[in-house]
Amino acid sequence: MANHKSALKRIRRNNAKRIQNKLQFKTARNAMRSLRNETDKKVASESLPKVTSMLDKLVKNNIIHKNKASNLKSKLTKQVAAL
Repeated sequence: MANHKSALKRIRRNNAKRIQNKLQFKTARNAMRSLRNETDKKVASESLPKVTSMLDKLVKNNIIHKNKASNLKSKLTKQVAAL
């Protein structure tokens, strides 16, 4: 157990941030899942920029690596183009 007030505060802040990051990543994953399951090209091409923006925000907040986001965006773009 932590012995200092600052360490206790750090534990609380880390837990709060972890929950926030998890929620943000889960939201992006759900958006990617719905985009992958989409069969209409018009709807998919409209939602692709939103999902791309979500991934860019995850990278900006150091939740995922930039190369992972790039790979995901590339795969999603190829799938939408193939519809």
